[in-house]
Amino acid sequence: MQLCLEESSHNWPLPSPPLIDSDFPPIPPKDSDSLIQKTFNIFEAESIIFERHLKSITEIMVPYKMSLSEEPFEKHERWLIKRKDEVAERILFAICTDWISRALDEDAPDTDRWWVAIFVLNGLCNKSYGQSIHQGYHLLESIILASRPGAWYSTKESGPHEMNWDSNAKLPRIGIKVNNEGVKAALWLMEKLEQGSDDRKLLLIEWIALLLERKELVSPLSIGHVMLRSADLNFIPIQMKLCVSLPRLIESEPELGLKLLDKLSKRPEIEIQRSLADVLTRLFKIIEWKALPYLEKMLLSEDKTVLAAASSTVGDLQYLDENLFADKLAELSRHDASVVKRNLVNHLRNYISLFPDDQREIFSILWLDGDEVLAIRLRELLLRMEEINTNCFGLITRRIYQINPLSLDSFWDVLNVRKPDRTIFWKKYLHEDAENHN
Repeated sequence: MQLCLEESSHNWPLPSPPLIDSDFPPIPPKDSDSLIQKTFNIFEAESIIFERHLKSITEIMVPYKMSLSEEPFEKHERWLIKRKDEVAERILFAICTDWISRALDEDAPDTDRWWVAIFVLNGLCNKSYGQSIHQGYHLLESIILASRPGAWYSTKESGPHEMNWDSNAKLPRIGIKVNNEGVKAALWLMEKLEQGSDDRKLLLIEWIALLLERKELVSPLSIGHVMLRSADLNFIPIQMKLCVSLPRLIESEPELGLKLLDKLSKRPEIEIQRSLADVLTRLFKIIEWKALPYLEKMLLSEDKTVLAAASSTVGDLQYLDENLFADKLAELSRHDASVVKRNLVNHLRNYISLFPDDQREIFSILWLDGDEVLAIRLRELLLRMEEINTNCFGLITRRIYQINPLSLDSFWDVLNVRKPDRTIFWKKYLHEDAENHN
């Protein structure tokens, strides 16, 4: 608690409470020292609440099997002492939640508890993992909406799974309503995190990833601008997390989202490029043709991880332009990296469905490549093709046979085990076809 309050004392003054009782106007604290002393006084006066939280957290954290031992209390104590920092963090967040709940009580808001709660919460949010992410975000959202933690903020959508559902009824769904003063307080807390250490900055990005799930909060909190500023930092985990949240931002604020995409794509760090490649499929679904230049850029990368992710995304081109999809497969079938060619097999099924004659000879080029892993994947596809589309199978194997008949031996060995008569038939067919052409 002492460390938490000392860290928070540098961020002054504090924001005003979101809810105010007109009969009891709030009296802001004079300075941080007086507020620290007041916080300790309240903490000591509510020792019963501390014990209640300690008991509940012990029940949550301690494994059940320890309760079955001969000395459960002694083992509990030893187990908790080893994890005292986590226990203390959980207790402080639980107490802070109680204080914020009183401060955001619509019937009788306790403004004295507000100053203490926001002061402690700011000091507690100093890690980018654990309670700071999930419980911290929960409290941040409660502040934005000026609603007690745990309240149901919006009405659910009715559906046929409910007993009283009426398919003809059209009831408006009540969405989330932000509180102006609550937004100001949340912006103050977010600003302090943005100005803090790398861990606090990363915690802010973790919160933003959760805030993006509620579109009503994106614009009031200027989340897009915060993400744009964060893209210029030199702490790589922040940019990696921004890449994960990028599609959500584009859905909510397309203009800012595209600016962030452009900024992240220009970062040279390979970790950022890998994270951006991982969300490329989601970007194609949202911005479609605008994602194509980023795919082209990633396919020129020298990093195998980026190449693997980008080549796996090539299949999304078929929803934009089928010929472009086929041409890109033909181009990548001659790529130097084996990981790219191996990933193309996943798209060949759709390619063959669109272009059964395979005039681009993609299948034969990959088959004759010589890569063993690639050959195994293609062989399974050929076996399936022989069962459901013999015309296409005949065209593809004919091209391969004309170039190198011996390259099909591994396929005949497998087919001969499953269907010996079909192996004899196809070998005879290809041999006669080759003689006729000669």
